[in-house]
Amino acid sequence: MMGVVAPWRWLLALCLRLLFLVPAGVPVRSGDAGFPKAMDNVTVRQGDSAILRCTVDNRVTRVAWLNRSTILYTGNDKWSIDPRVVLVANTKSQYSIEIQNVGIYDEGPYTCSVQTDNHPKTSRVHLIVQVPPTIVEISSNIVVNEGNNVSLSCIATGRPEPVVNWRYLSPKAHGFMSEDEYLEITGITREQSGVYECSAANDVSSPDVRRVKVTVNYPPSILDARNIGVPLGHQGILQCDALAVPAAEFIWYKEDKRLSDSRKGVKVENRDTFSRVTFFNVSEQDYGNYTCVAMNRLGHSNASVILFEKFQSTSSPLLQEETTAALTPPKGPGAVHDGNSGSSRCLLCTPLFLLFFVLCLSLLLPPAQF
Repeated sequence: MMGVVAPWRWLLALCLRLLFLVPAGVPVRSGDAGFPKAMDNVTVRQGDSAILRCTVDNRVTRVAWLNRSTILYTGNDKWSIDPRVVLVANTKSQYSIEIQNVGIYDEGPYTCSVQTDNHPKTSRVHLIVQVPPTIVEISSNIVVNEGNNVSLSCIATGRPEPVVNWRYLSPKAHGFMSEDEYLEITGITREQSGVYECSAANDVSSPDVRRVKVTVNYPPSILDARNIGVPLGHQGILQCDALAVPAAEFIWYKEDKRLSDSRKGVKVENRDTFSRVTFFNVSEQDYGNYTCVAMNRLGHSNASVILFEKFQSTSSPLLQEETTAALTPPKGPGAVHDGNSGSSRCLLCTPLFLLFFVLCLSLLLPPAQF
């Protein structure tokens, strides 16, 4: 802050410095007798207003606020050209000024100087400006090959100095990966690809958070490719699943010949993570060994699958019905169904019926013939 430099004010400023500052030299400490008595250190957040108060009494004849060697106010007269500095109170008990929209350059010592009938006195207060954390520089999104080393940086400012942490945003990750501005990953793997978060925090406000995406390239790895059996004339599908970054390109071969969509009755469908070959009407020529090749600029992987003939059951529906009828127990008069076993037995074969039959014969036939 600069003072007004008009000649008469320059002379007055010199007089004030001689009047206020020469005898004093050392700020009044807690417990010293007399006045003025300034408030304790003032702490404000950047952008807020700071009020500097100085307690006086009716013995005071002159009073002023100074910032280092620059006069801000003397009595009701403003010396500072900074419009943010205003007089708040000039009474018999208090002399206070306000600094609006405080910045970090306002931090420092401020002196309240008073003149009494006896001699001048001074009291000093220190203005502390707190600044919210701000990340001013952070690594850009990065793409690396698997096995390489990765270095991420996150530079932040703030008052007090913020604490910087790196965290890996993954369900498998626990806690912080680095409690520092720098994060070093040696021999990065595909499982370590993803989003990394930098957080800068102090007690002034909520943390400043930024994120960096790390993409790890790796060659294809085929996960699944199975043999399949299909009857003649039916639809058959061969599928090959693979993971790769960048996404893999798939090529199919039958024996040593490349397979393509141009072949009648065959459709080749490629996606980022799988390739599928569909045979709409399988013929004898379709059976055989097939090779799936997945490749990107980092390498390739292949797997063999076999499309083989699956024979259907030779029994006809009519023959099955006849067989079922032959095995079904008879129903109707003369058959008794056992609820437990489900089998049938003849009523004429029971002992009671045989005894009745013998008695009838004895009555009908002569005794000699019987």
